[in-house]
Amino acid sequence: MAFSGNFMCTSFKVELMKAVHNFTTGTGNTFKLALYNNSASFTAATTAYTATNEVAASGTYTAGGGTLTNVTPTSSSTTAFTDFADLSFTSATITAYGAIIYNDTAVGNPSVCILDFGGAMASSSGTFTIVFPAADITNAILRIA
Repeated sequence: MAFSGNFMCTSFKVELMKAVHNFTTGTGNTFKLALYNNSASFTAATTAYTATNEVAASGTYTAGGGTLTNVTPTSSSTTAFTDFADLSFTSATITAYGAIIYNDTAVGNPSVCILDFGGAMASSSGTFTIVFPAADITNAILRIA
């Protein structure tokens, strides 16, 4: 399997300090999630979205992936976090091994994080859904402690 774990991209951490990413609901950047086949190879060193090895368009899934609805960042104790609403692609025949979340409105489509599904996830003329964890300090998809 080409995916080898879940990563918050190192470039994303630097770009946070440069104010490249704004997760504020309604006024922030647009973030997208793109799905990939088993030939994709992403690590923490991934810096941007790429169409190479992205799954084929099917149903409501199109090249570049789907737009995420983010939850405005908050904090609890010493951890800041944000999350996204679940994302579904309908009438889709997809087999994906992982995904990349990236900033679609920043120059160069910079990557945020890599998601490893741990194996093939598939739909056949049905609904392919990405279910995000609870938005809290131990589960949110993006956490900085």
